[in-house]
Amino acid sequence: MAAGNLIGPSFRPGSMWRRTWPLGVLLLATACGAMNAGDGVQCTTIGTPVGVSVDVAHPDVTSGTIEVCWDTTCATPTLKLYPSSEVAATTCTGTAPDDSCSASVEPTEGTNGFASLPELPAKPVTATLRLLDQSGSVLVDRKIPLSPEMVYPNGPNCPAGGPQAGISVGADGAVTER
Repeated sequence: MAAGNLIGPSFRPGSMWRRTWPLGVLLLATACGAMNAGDGVQCTTIGTPVGVSVDVAHPDVTSGTIEVCWDTTCATPTLKLYPSSEVAATTCTGTAPDDSCSASVEPTEGTNGFASLPELPAKPVTATLRLLDQSGSVLVDRKIPLSPEMVYPNGPNCPAGGPQAGISVGADGAVTER
């Protein structure tokens, strides 16, 4: 039996390549296009958290809840608050690209958190924010209109990642959209 017969009568060297190379070229072009915005800008697949961030400067706040409503839908995502910090001091060895810098941080009296809300629309919503102290007493109970905006993690020449909104609470309890 000849070697060609072991493989099968329909096999011809190079015939599979001739049939599949157009598919390979198409797949390669599609894969490259998914990472290119068209103007030579490379776009990554970095994720964007969708939801509402909350920054609280009020020193007595330890926990909170948030309800976000639009049209006929309301959602109550988890809002966990964490201690905030700020840059306290920076030092640099120079201004050349090979020089190094360092920064130290120190805690503030504030807290911050993010309420993940994957279904948040990129249109006006209303949020009700309730902030509590350690004993469970309400320090802030405020309804505020928000305008979630699309976030572009790779810049404006790449696809949007999703909408986000932000709320700031001052040390005096004043609530504003960020």
